[in-house]
This record gives sequence, C-alpha cells and structure tokens, in this order.
Amino acid sequence: MVPGDGSWEDEQRLLAAAFGGLAAGVFILDADGRILAVNPRAEELLGRGAAAMTGADAHGLLHRGPEGAAVPRAQCSLLAVVETGRPTWGASDAFLTGDGRVMPVRWSAAPVMAGGRPVGMAVLFADVAGSSAPVGPEAAQVSLLKDLTERLTLVGAITEVLSETLDVEEAVDRLGPLLVPELADWVAVDLRTPDGEVRRVAVLGPSGRDSALEAWRGPLPPPTALSRSALVRVLQGAQPLVLGTQEMAEPPDAPLAAVQAGFLRALGATSAAVVPLSSAREVTGAITAVRTGAGRPFTQGELALLADIGHRAGVAIDNARLFGEQRDIATAMQHHLLTELPRGPGMELAARYQPAPAGSRVGGDWYDAFPLSLGATALVIGDVIGHDLQAAARMAQLRNILRTLAWDRHEEPAAVVTRLDDAMTSLTDIPMATMVLAYAEQTPKGPWRLRWTSAGHPPPLLLPAAGTPSHSGAAHYLEAGQGLILGAGGDPERPNGTENLPAGSTLLLFTDGLVEAPGTDLDAGLERLRRHAASMAARPLEEFCDQILRAVPPGSTDDTALLALRVPPN
Repeated sequence: MVPGDGSWEDEQRLLAAAFGGLAAGVFILDADGRILAVNPRAEELLGRGAAAMTGADAHGLLHRGPEGAAVPRAQCSLLAVVETGRPTWGASDAFLTGDGRVMPVRWSAAPVMAGGRPVGMAVLFADVAGSSAPVGPEAAQVSLLKDLTERLTLVGAITEVLSETLDVEEAVDRLGPLLVPELADWVAVDLRTPDGEVRRVAVLGPSGRDSALEAWRGPLPPPTALSRSALVRVLQGAQPLVLGTQEMAEPPDAPLAAVQAGFLRALGATSAAVVPLSSAREVTGAITAVRTGAGRPFTQGELALLADIGHRAGVAIDNARLFGEQRDIATAMQHHLLTELPRGPGMELAARYQPAPAGSRVGGDWYDAFPLSLGATALVIGDVIGHDLQAAARMAQLRNILRTLAWDRHEEPAAVVTRLDDAMTSLTDIPMATMVLAYAEQTPKGPWRLRWTSAGHPPPLLLPAAGTPSHSGAAHYLEAGQGLILGAGGDPERPNGTENLPAGSTLLLFTDGLVEAPGTDLDAGLERLRRHAASMAARPLEEFCDQILRAVPPGSTDDTALLALRVPPN
C-alpha cells in the first residue's frame, strides 16, 4: 500500500480494520500531500466523509494556523515530513472542519518509506479542546504512529516486490523475507495446484528456507469439507483466523489438520495466524504465520495486515499463473508455426527459437524459410511489436501474408516487403513489425548470391568460411538494404541489398533478443555477437546455432529467433 499504489478501497479497509478503534484521527498522504485514506475517527473529528477528502490536498483543505488563517505552503511543517524523511509533530495548529469551524489540534506525522525514500506520510491528530488523549511527542503516541508507518511501509514493500515478478516460485521466495521477522518468526506458504491438490511450497524462518524443515514441504492431504482446522477452512474460503495455544492443542480431525498440527508443534508455536492467498478469481493458497515467543499473540490488527498481504500475494500468484498459461499457449503456437526448414541442393539451413525467460513477457519473434518458384530460397527473420499472446497471433498473420506475396510474383525482396507493408496496414491490426526478407540462390556461373531488404531489423551477419585468410574478408554485418519499419507509413524507396556469399560462408539472421537486454548498448551487443559468431564459424551448423543461442545477454526479457545458412564449400 505505497501511497498512490493499489485501490483506495484496499487502503480504507486496512485502516478501518487496524486503526478503526483509535481515539485519534488518522489520515494517509502521498508525497504531494494528497489524502489517500482516513480512519473513521478522522471523519468524525473533521466532519467530512472519507470519499469527500480522498484525493484532496490536505494542506489546502485542512491546515490552518492557530487563529484560523491559511498557512503558506512553504511554511507547512506537516508537508516537510516527506521532504526530510523525519517524524515531527505540532501543537499549535488547527484543522478546518466540514462545517467551517477551526478546530485546534495536536498532531504527529511520520514518513512512509519505499525503496529507502519517503513516498508519503501517516498523520495522527486529536481535537485539543475535545480530546482527553492528546497527540504529541508522548512515547505511547509516537510508538503508535511508528507502528502505523512501519506497517504501511511493509505492505508497500510487499506490493512493490510482488509486482516485479510473474513467476510463482519467485513471488513466494520474495514474500517470506518481508514477513520474517517483521511480523512472524516462521512462515509457511501453501498453494493449490491447477489440478486441485495442495502443496506446501515454502517454510521460511529467520534464516530463510530451513533445511531442517524441508520434510514439511511437498504435497499435503486434500482439505476435508467438514474439518474444523483453520488451514482447511481458509483454503475453502473462510476468513483469516488467529490460533492460540488452546486452539492449536485441539485433536486434529482430518489428515491435513494432523499435518498442520505436527508442523506447529515442531516449531514450538505459541500463536499462529492463517490467511488466504486470494484473488478475485479464487483462493490460490494460504499463509501460516507463526510466533514462538511467549506473550506475543497475533492481534486482530496484525491479522488484518496479514490478510491484506495475503490478498496482494494471491493476486500476484494468480497473475503469474495466468501469464504462465498464456506464455505456454504462445510458445506452443510459435513452435507450431516455425515449420521444418527446406532442403536445397548443397545448401544447409538451421534455426532456433528460444522463448522469453520465465517471468518475462511473450514476444512475436519468428523465422521462416521456403523455396520460391524460380529456384531461390526465401529466408525470413522478423519481430512483431508487442509482448503477449496477441503478438504471437499477429506474427502468424504476417508470416502467412508474406509467404503468399513472395510466392505470387517474381519480384525483388524490397517490392514484396513494400506490398506486405500495405497489406499489413489494410488487412490487420498489427501496429508495427521489423523483418528481413532475403533470397539465397546459386547464380548460373556458380557462386551463391544473396538479395535482401530490411524493414528496421538488425542486419544479417556474414561469416567467411573457417580458415579463410583475413585479407579475403572478415565477419561483417550486411548494412545495405535498410528501410523503414513496417507500419511506419510506408517506404516508397525501400532498398535492396546484394552480396555474393563465398563458398563455405555462414549467414546468420537473428532477432534483437540475441544482442540486446534492458540497460545494455545495442552496438556493443552487435560487436559481441560478431566476435562470438566468428569464433564458432568452424562448428557444424547445428552446433553453431546452439552456441550462438547461448550468447543471449544476461537479463534479456525478450524471446529470440535465429536462422543460419551455410553455403556449400568449393
């Protein structure tokens, strides 16, 4: 719940659960001083409803001087909390109520932190005239405010961390260290599998995953409908539950209850909280938080906090699962569309496709090769803009249109791609795409020749035959034939490139996932690939492709396709 993230309803629900009974008013501000949420006592004191205050500038709406005059924004000590990152308080200010009354208040404010920086603040305040519980630097009130901001910071950190991954196991691994030791001594995470089974996927303690407790991980007995076990009930949709020593000592009434009782006993649990991992679609699992120290039972406020965390984690896990399903479908679609390569006389072809790393987005990269009617072989490498299942479907559209256009007429590659650009704009909703279309053919006099055009795509790489003297040519990119990206409005003068392919040489077509990763330099990636490919040019073509694919830069979030041609030796 970093200010500005998540919904107001989530923030208000957590505040109401954890701080609804406070005698002091509470409101949360973002870094710009806008009100994000208030507790019921703040609504009562200010005579304003939460909906009316949410989104308003707190300084302009509420803050007044001792005599009711407006306070210059530059002199607002309340707003300075975000700038300085330090708690502060005031005892001589006033807040303007909904009925126009100037209410003298005492207030304390502390920053809410995320990523090591203040992103908002929490404010406690009380009516000086009408409250017997003043809010100032007194130890109890400062402790309460510190507890509030630490909890908001914790939930904000969890939201931020979980939003950065689309991998279920990684989400679980990131969750544990944020809960231990901040809220619990131990945490167990149980997930429902897509086929309905329940697995304990993590047991995390003060040192992270504990090898001594690995036996508690793995498949769990199925939840029994009539069991009174807190874990069973939560997995079946019940509200979060807190267990004391008496509840944990009750005889188990089902196999899953027996496993959970043994687990809590092995940890020496004195208090446990069980909350669902839930999303709008389903309950995906449960978190069991455990404390082992005496006199530290989970409170209802802490249970509400854990429930909020469970909901956020459940949404992240559900999103990761949905992404995984989508990614598997897209990968299967891409592999299905990447047909077998043709076999020409003497010419050797090999290709590879590697989907985006787990937790990354699906792309629309593809390769293709097919014979043309006059004896040449068409070589294609391309990338449809976009990173989802729709990009893979669009890739299939573009691939099929290109095959038809290339076969239909005996034209230069640039003319075919020009017509492809027109067809893509008129017949599809593909916004943009890059590609190289090349024709490889043996000329009547014997040498092989390449004709190609590039629509905003990385250039092909030509590698001389292994053992070729350096003066006869070095590995180099074919920079000619560069035209505009498809979907950019057309290129009336789209160029062709022409190059003889020396005997034994290797031509490599590839997508940008092979040379580029977030935060890296494209030119450096191209040079790295050139050197690596040149060192592998003597390898058999299939092995060459395997080695090239291993050169994908660390941190790449894109899928990668490559197509290689080996010209026959003399």
